Amino acid sequence: MATNILITGEIKRTLDERHRLTLPTEMANAVTDEDGKTVLVKERAGCLSLWRAADWQKRLDDGIAIIEQKMSAGRMEERWSEVQRLGRLLSTRSKDIQLAKRSRVLVPEGFREFLNVKPGGEVMIVGAAICIEIWNPSNWLELLQAEMPEFSPLFKDLSG
Repeated sequence: MATNILITGEIKRTLDERHRLTLPTEMANAVTDEDGKTVLVKERAGCLSLWRAADWQKRLDDGIAIIEQKMSAGRMEERWSEVQRLGRLLSTRSKDIQLAKRSRVLVPEGFREFLNVKPGGEVMIVGAAICIEIWNPSNWLELLQAEMPEFSPLFKDLSG
């Protein structure tokens, strides 16, 4: 991946009446390619993420290439329903976007419902090391409460 520093930080923002959100400049720069492209992704209920388009595309291409090799080798015959399920999810999971002036993201239809934050509502913007996440605050708090006790073992495992 092209990113060579971890994206970190947590900031509260408001989704405006047009479903727009202004990102901190340094975070917006971290997820924007040189040609201005960013990818918006449905991560989990109440959470969207923003990726550098080239980084996202590489991850996707690498995974799809492996699946295609398995299909060509006849190793997916028993798993067609799972391949179809993956195809459906891939078809609706991400969208190429360009950030507007002042690092503004327009949350498109289909992604709004997934995030589940009404215009005028608050969101949490979180640096997730290799991408930025946009969270419904209640989903963010729920995840933090579940995962924070595992911080020390995770940090030791990844840094050891």
